[in-house]
Amino acid sequence: MDELALLTQRVAAVRERMAAACAAAHRPESSVLLCAASKTQTPATVALAAGLPIDLFGENRVQELVEKRAAGAYGQVPLHFIGHLQTNKVKQVVGAAGLIQSVGSGHLLLAVAKEAQKQNLVQPVFLEVNIGGEESKSGVAPAELPRLAELAESLPGVTVQGLMCIPPKAGTPAAQRRYFAAMRDLFDRLAAQRFSTVHMRQLSMGMSGDFEAAIAEGATIVRVGTALFGPRQ
Repeated sequence: MDELALLTQRVAAVRERMAAACAAAHRPESSVLLCAASKTQTPATVALAAGLPIDLFGENRVQELVEKRAAGAYGQVPLHFIGHLQTNKVKQVVGAAGLIQSVGSGHLLLAVAKEAQKQNLVQPVFLEVNIGGEESKSGVAPAELPRLAELAESLPGVTVQGLMCIPPKAGTPAAQRRYFAAMRDLFDRLAAQRFSTVHMRQLSMGMSGDFEAAIAEGATIVRVGTALFGPRQ
């Protein structure tokens, strides 16, 4: 089977899983977007995927984003940055990614806003939450999320469009689902507050192995890599 046929088959299989999860949660299929997490994929592979029914690409590494974008690999498909972003690489991502999903600290938020103002634009972002409290992962602690949202509200260079998380790998689907439920609770609580530039429109959570549980708890974007592109080399 050639690469395009294999990708077509995998996208269809993921779409079927998403549709079943949406049906089980009594949600329309259109309420969840498929983000193809394209880390380590070549520009040629990404270009093939861009012609298939995915909703957006998610890139983890700044250098890959720059190279694939320069090659025109993403086509007309929206591009999000979903990986850990160092402040010294903010300049390369602001304005290049339609949205930065992984803004999980005040320091990074300030750097993004400053660069956006330099470029005379407003950069859409998600606030990343370290929902499992893991030292190895970035993201704001749940208790500090309101404070980070208030900081974002004060910065003219950014607009917050939602939340993102990468939860710990739990032993059972039920255990995994509690992290997603906690994220939905944070999302709803923030949505109830009155902000002018902080909007809870999207909730990005769930990956290849657990996106059904995320959809059950209200995810509006699932970030899928392995199930689309196969195991990473």
